[in-house]
Amino acid sequence: MKMSFGGSLRRKLLGAILLTTLVAVVVALGAMIAYDLRAYHKSWLESIDAQAELIGRTTAPALSFDDARVAQDNLAVLRFQPKVRAAAVYTTRGVLFARYVAEGTRAEFPALPGADGVAVTGSSVAAFRRIVEHGQILGTVYLQADYELIDRLLSYAGIALAVTVFAMLVATLMSAWMRRLVLRPILAVGDAAREVVERQDYSRRVEQSSDDELGALVAAFNNMMNEIERRTVALEASNLDKAREVEDRRGAQQEVMRLNEELERRVHERTAALERSNADLALASDAAQSANRAKSEFLSNMSHELRTPLNAIIGFGQMLAMSDQATLPPDRYKTFLDHIVKAGHHLLSLINDILNLAQIEAGKLTLSVEPIRLSEVLAECQSMTEPLAERRKIRLLFPTTAEALVKADRTRLKQVLLNLLSNAIKYNRDSGSVVVDCIRLGPDRMRLSVQDTGIGMQPEQVAALFQPFNRLGQETGTQEGTGIGLVVTKRLVELMGGELGVSSRPGAGSQFWIDLPAEPGSDIVTEPMPLLPSSNEAAQATVLCVEDNPASLELISAALAARPGVRLLTATNGKRGLEMARTHQPDVILMDNNMPVLSGSAAQSMLKNDSRTAHIPVIAITANAMPDAVGKGLAAGYFRYLTKPVDLGALAEALDSALALAANRKNKG
Repeated sequence: MKMSFGGSLRRKLLGAILLTTLVAVVVALGAMIAYDLRAYHKSWLESIDAQAELIGRTTAPALSFDDARVAQDNLAVLRFQPKVRAAAVYTTRGVLFARYVAEGTRAEFPALPGADGVAVTGSSVAAFRRIVEHGQILGTVYLQADYELIDRLLSYAGIALAVTVFAMLVATLMSAWMRRLVLRPILAVGDAAREVVERQDYSRRVEQSSDDELGALVAAFNNMMNEIERRTVALEASNLDKAREVEDRRGAQQEVMRLNEELERRVHERTAALERSNADLALASDAAQSANRAKSEFLSNMSHELRTPLNAIIGFGQMLAMSDQATLPPDRYKTFLDHIVKAGHHLLSLINDILNLAQIEAGKLTLSVEPIRLSEVLAECQSMTEPLAERRKIRLLFPTTAEALVKADRTRLKQVLLNLLSNAIKYNRDSGSVVVDCIRLGPDRMRLSVQDTGIGMQPEQVAALFQPFNRLGQETGTQEGTGIGLVVTKRLVELMGGELGVSSRPGAGSQFWIDLPAEPGSDIVTEPMPLLPSSNEAAQATVLCVEDNPASLELISAALAARPGVRLLTATNGKRGLEMARTHQPDVILMDNNMPVLSGSAAQSMLKNDSRTAHIPVIAITANAMPDAVGKGLAAGYFRYLTKPVDLGALAEALDSALALAANRKNKG
């Protein structure tokens, strides 16, 4: 079995010395104590037996003469033997003849004497000895004494412990001397080896202090370190050369990889450039073909549009030239001249639009964008379009006061508005309405809208609205047009930093709007419009419109004028609307939100909480078109939430639903 001992070499040497010393001391003391105890046991037993024999000889005469007193005196001599605790003399018949008991001792004597011999019992020893004289047995002597072997053993144990401790101290002192003498070179070699491993310092050496086996060990270690250092230096030099070679190869490989990447990058760039060039070439080719087609189509359309008025001018001119003025009726002559003048004006308008479009496309149109007051431009446009509207009994509704400042070219803005207004009048129904409105979209954005009550447009017509010479099927109609006015209008609005849009619904009219940059701080001021009188007092349904903007109020009035069986009541603020709702109990209420005196939302809340008006459906018509505002309005109890500019089709649908709900409630009531 292989045993291993932990700890340092110093501890192992100390342990070996102490263990050896301990074993030697224990063996020596054990042998000595064992020998001494054995000798003590033998001599003590022989001494007790001899004393018993001596007492028997001295008490033999007393037994012969049956003199118990003499025998008692002989036993009393034993008081000079302190280890003898009791003694007795028995007759041949086993009767106790005389006895002795040491002072302070309780002794029990055997009833009958035993056989000759000595016996040890615990801490005492007892001896029986026959008294024989002249070959005749006279009696028996009994002797009891202390047996001090245990006490003697304890005394020896104390001595042995003291000797052992002293021996261990001496061994410890000897081990210190032995460590300095034997272990110092070995430990020095160990420390040097550990430093070599930890620091990789192969120049470490151990001092040789003797020529014995330890000195030979130190010399061998130093020689080994010399060889290791030499080989390490050679290996490091070799590794350095190899590392230099590997680094050179790595650098060469990286250079090759860099050149490959550079080549791949250049190939990729050339390929991408070639692909871009091909794509640009294809796009340019497609663009050129599209431009050629558009140019051809434009020239074809322009030729057609130019030839149409020229045909009237030349045709009616030839008819006048061939006719005898004296025989030609005056009305006929005037008709021919009117056709020629009308065609000339149409041709002039067409030429002006084409020139404007050409200037815009060529980038040669000069604009002077500056802050201008809307009220001035709208007033000029109103005065210029009112004669055209009056011929068809169309009402023009402009904001009463529009003090907002927008950034635009004054001449071009007026041209844009006139084009939109003339289209709204031309394509409107007789006795219809055109509403111009101004709405602020933000601190620096203003929206101008032109809304008519005409026939409206289909979605596919709206999609093709801004194509040159596309009149959306009105070529055969009674209204003249060039087909490029809206194209020019859209381009002009965009050049002024604005946006042109349109919304339309068949049968409900169209609305064109322009978003333009506005001056911060400018605002729109509208004056309230008086209450419109009812045109049908015997109507079956009553609609109350609460609106402070006169143009919006006129638009709603015009939209409801064509509905039979509807009586319209109007109010210009929330407080007045609340009073009229409680008084007239209308079937439906159209409510603006931002109004003086009392807002629409506050008025709607009061209507909802009043038992007299809680059943009336309220339709919101407001310029607050934010998604959260719409959701909050519907959650507050509005029947519908319509945003400005108002879609007349959506207004008609919401009004139909509200009137149907009111009729159902009346029938149930």
